[in-house]
Amino acid sequence: MDRKYDHNSQVVYVDPRGEHHAALVSRWWIHPTEVPTYKSEAGDPGCNLLYVTSDSTKNDQYGSQLERSTSVVHKSHQSAPANYWCWPDEV
Repeated sequence: MDRKYDHNSQVVYVDPRGEHHAALVSRWWIHPTEVPTYKSEAGDPGCNLLYVTSDSTKNDQYGSQLERSTSVVHKSHQSAPANYWCWPDEV
Protein backbone atom coordinates (compact mmCIF):
# COMPACT_ATOMS: atom_id res chain seq x y z
CA MET A 1 0.00 0.00 0.00
CA ASP A 2 1.23 3.47 -0.91
CA ARG A 3 1.46 5.59 2.24
CA LYS A 4 1.89 9.27 1.50
CA TYR A 5 1.51 12.07 3.99
CA ASP A 6 -0.25 14.38 1.54
CA HIS A 7 -3.57 16.13 2.01
CA ASN A 8 -6.27 13.94 0.48
CA SER A 9 -4.55 10.77 1.69
CA GLN A 10 -7.13 8.03 2.12
CA VAL A 11 -7.31 6.55 5.61
CA VAL A 12 -9.83 4.79 7.83
CA TYR A 13 -11.28 6.72 10.76
CA VAL A 14 -12.69 4.78 13.70
CA ASP A 15 -15.07 7.19 15.44
CA PRO A 16 -15.73 7.34 19.21
CA ARG A 17 -18.56 4.78 18.79
CA GLY A 18 -16.20 2.33 17.06
CA GLU A 19 -17.71 2.77 13.57
CA HIS A 20 -15.31 2.68 10.64
CA HIS A 21 -15.41 5.44 8.00
CA ALA A 22 -13.47 5.98 4.80
CA ALA A 23 -11.82 9.36 5.35
CA LEU A 24 -9.63 11.93 3.62
CA VAL A 25 -6.86 13.74 5.45
CA SER A 26 -7.14 17.52 5.31
CA ARG A 27 -3.97 18.17 7.34
CA TRP A 28 -1.11 16.14 8.78
CA TRP A 29 0.27 17.35 12.07
CA ILE A 30 3.91 17.54 11.08
CA HIS A 31 6.35 20.42 11.01
CA PRO A 32 5.73 22.55 7.87
CA THR A 33 9.33 22.12 6.67
CA GLU A 34 9.20 18.31 6.77
CA VAL A 35 9.02 16.38 3.52
CA PRO A 36 5.68 14.71 2.57
CA THR A 37 7.06 11.24 3.36
CA TYR A 38 7.64 12.24 7.00
CA LYS A 39 7.37 9.60 9.69
CA SER A 40 8.64 10.36 13.16
CA GLU A 41 10.57 7.98 15.36
CA ALA A 42 7.37 7.68 17.40
CA GLY A 43 5.37 6.50 14.36
CA ASP A 44 2.62 8.01 12.24
CA PRO A 45 1.61 11.62 12.95
CA GLY A 46 -1.82 12.90 13.95
CA CYS A 47 -4.14 14.47 11.41
CA ASN A 48 -7.39 16.30 10.71
CA LEU A 49 -9.80 14.38 8.54
CA LEU A 50 -13.11 14.51 6.71
CA TYR A 51 -15.67 11.71 6.34
CA VAL A 52 -19.32 11.09 5.44
CA THR A 53 -21.53 10.78 8.50
CA SER A 54 -23.28 7.52 9.30
CA ASP A 55 -25.92 9.37 11.35
CA SER A 56 -29.14 9.02 9.34
CA THR A 57 -30.54 12.22 10.88
CA LYS A 58 -27.75 14.28 9.33
CA ASN A 59 -28.98 14.51 5.75
CA ASP A 60 -29.68 17.49 3.56
CA GLN A 61 -30.52 18.10 -0.09
CA TYR A 62 -27.00 16.98 -1.06
CA GLY A 63 -27.18 13.64 0.78
CA SER A 64 -25.36 12.56 3.91
CA GLN A 65 -23.49 15.43 5.53
CA LEU A 66 -19.74 15.60 5.88
CA GLU A 67 -18.11 15.61 9.29
CA ARG A 68 -14.66 16.59 10.45
CA SER A 69 -12.47 15.32 13.22
CA THR A 70 -9.35 17.15 14.33
CA SER A 71 -6.10 16.09 15.97
CA VAL A 72 -6.85 12.41 15.48
CA VAL A 73 -4.01 10.11 16.50
CA HIS A 74 -2.85 6.96 14.75
CA LYS A 75 -4.17 3.74 16.27
CA SER A 76 -0.69 2.90 17.56
CA HIS A 77 -0.92 5.96 19.83
CA GLN A 78 -4.49 5.39 21.03
CA SER A 79 -5.05 3.31 24.16
CA ALA A 80 -8.84 3.47 23.75
CA PRO A 81 -10.57 1.07 21.32
CA ALA A 82 -11.85 3.94 19.14
CA ASN A 83 -11.29 7.53 17.97
CA TYR A 84 -8.19 6.96 15.85
CA TRP A 85 -7.10 6.77 12.23
CA CYS A 86 -5.25 3.96 10.46
CA TRP A 87 -4.17 3.01 6.97
CA PRO A 88 -6.68 0.84 5.06
CA ASP A 89 -4.41 -2.20 5.31
CA GLU A 90 -4.27 -1.85 9.12
CA VAL A 91 -8.00 -2.34 9.73
